[in-house]
Amino acid sequence: MSRFLCHAQRKRLFLCLVWPVLTVPKSNENTVHMKDEQRVILHVDMDAFFASVEQVDAPELRGKPVIIGQGHRGVVSTASYEARVFGVHSAMPVATARRLCPQGVFLPGRRWRYKEVSHVVMDIFRTVSPLVEQVSVDEAYIDVTGTSLLFGAPRIVAQHIKSEVLAATGLTCSVGIAPNKFLAKIASDMNKPDGIYEIRPEDVTKFLETLPVGKIPGIGPKAREALSRYGISKAGDVLQWPRGFWEKRFGKMGTLLHDRAQGIDLSPVVVYHEPKSSSAENTLEEDTTDRELLLGWLWRHAERVGHDLRRHKLRGRTVTLKLKFDDFSTRTRSQTLARRTDETRMIFDVAAQLFQKEALPRRVRLIGVGVSNFRAVPRQLSLFEEDGEEKSQGETSREKDLDRTIDAIREKFGRGAVLRGPSVKKPK
Repeated sequence: MSRFLCHAQRKRLFLCLVWPVLTVPKSNENTVHMKDEQRVILHVDMDAFFASVEQVDAPELRGKPVIIGQGHRGVVSTASYEARVFGVHSAMPVATARRLCPQGVFLPGRRWRYKEVSHVVMDIFRTVSPLVEQVSVDEAYIDVTGTSLLFGAPRIVAQHIKSEVLAATGLTCSVGIAPNKFLAKIASDMNKPDGIYEIRPEDVTKFLETLPVGKIPGIGPKAREALSRYGISKAGDVLQWPRGFWEKRFGKMGTLLHDRAQGIDLSPVVVYHEPKSSSAENTLEEDTTDRELLLGWLWRHAERVGHDLRRHKLRGRTVTLKLKFDDFSTRTRSQTLARRTDETRMIFDVAAQLFQKEALPRRVRLIGVGVSNFRAVPRQLSLFEEDGEEKSQGETSREKDLDRTIDAIREKFGRGAVLRGPSVKKPK
């Protein structure tokens, strides 16, 4: 019998044999607290995710430097490993990436496609444990504590995940194995791409002694510079001073640093994060005051945000408009609605009203739309909405039906299958 059963069998066996052991206390149903030495945490990070998806979907791009970044004024979202050889990396200005890698294939990116693939990947993670914390579209923590009798050693589980992801999507991922989330995240970066790296509890101290302090998540260039004044270059160096020393100088961040230098991280795997907002924005190809062009972008962003809300079964009450001007000053305007909504048309109408009130003293560089102040959509509509929210009728009902129909078509055939609303015209 194969060590790994089919998905359906595995899910049933896991729920029957393992889940009762890992049941979360009713007081906090989304988290599990355990001591580090008892835990086995995986951090799975997809390799150059956006660029790799494009290479899988278009085989002619394989082996070529693929860079996801729009226009000359945006930033790089992801660069394939072929592009990284030339020094291109995430968050780099696209203009810089073009200078470093003029032969690169620059693509605007397809968020809908990346989310689609992400759903497949996350579903695979959940076949080995119900305790999956999705951190972003391309990475997650998985608590596999107590699953060894069912699936085998952590490395076997990690290799199985990698094989399943590759078979389902054609993509590779890297897996870190450790006693906690902090160490697992570091481990996943140690053997990239397409690797596995394990930090056992008995090896934690030795591992951290020589780990560059900048590898600790949250330690950026400024923090490294501040720590260098104390002669700190390795994580192990932090322990030359007691916890109180760091707390006095850096407050809570100081105590956190001291804990991390000892390999301590008791943070649980959080199965679900309640989103606080949903937004979409873009940097324009050219600074502009063309209101028709900007309204076209507002519509596109309203569609993206509306679809995101409907997919997560959320409705928001506050709509926010964001504008960044050519002097890099930023202006935001918000309006709170009488009732919560997930409708594309209403999100656009409110954002457009806010936009039309703006005088546009300078040319616009970036435009965005966001929705916040959420409430989950009930599974069954009641006769009366809460908080005075009225039942949807007439125009609103038709808009909901239209949104659902378009969502279904685009889920099946892609975003370009249906065009609706104001188009984004070329700048003058």
